[in-house]
Amino acid sequence: MIYEVPALEDDIRQGDIFLGIPDLNISLKSLSVVNGPEDAQPVIMTWEQLVSGRGQDSASFDNVGVVAAMTLVNAIVITQTCDAVRSPFITLSQIKPLASIDGTFKDLSTAKFVSRLPLQSRQNLKWFYLPPDAVLNSTERLGADFRITIRLQREDLEGLKERRVARLNEVAYEHFRERLADFFRRYAYDEWYSFNKEELVEYKIKNPASQPFKWQE
Repeated sequence: MIYEVPALEDDIRQGDIFLGIPDLNISLKSLSVVNGPEDAQPVIMTWEQLVSGRGQDSASFDNVGVVAAMTLVNAIVITQTCDAVRSPFITLSQIKPLASIDGTFKDLSTAKFVSRLPLQSRQNLKWFYLPPDAVLNSTERLGADFRITIRLQREDLEGLKERRVARLNEVAYEHFRERLADFFRRYAYDEWYSFNKEELVEYKIKNPASQPFKWQE
């Protein structure tokens, strides 16, 4: 398909796909803090409670331990290649079943999928389609969800290279790079702002929630 298998010694680059890397999750509303002898029991507190007890000095947090939930996820590198070889941290986007990212792809026939994918790829910038392939150990249509990111230390990720199973080929990588850029530079706007009063009336037939601007009243 659209994948290549990099050699183990290859540098990490944008578009590399890793299977089974750690993703840590904490809630600032309920932190399980360990702050004492090794056998001390964790204390549940909020981030504000922790901060108020230690002030604003970052050095005072050096010996604070927090218990975090960890899950194994699949992910694709989104840090630019030039940065991935020297930056202290690398950012990845989580890979999930496409239907869980965009529910319009649930239980589609091949014909409907082929019709829907190009249209949704142009309109919905939050994901990048990853077709099923043996190298991904998946027979399911997948997507890189740009809204869910994971940050790992570069040296740690380099230690997980045996979990790097693929990278995007040249054609897919060029598309991935541009789609990623479009997602992060997108600008939210009310698309009806330029209509005159008559045009807005027509637009509101299918979009009744749109509210007129003062120049359209």
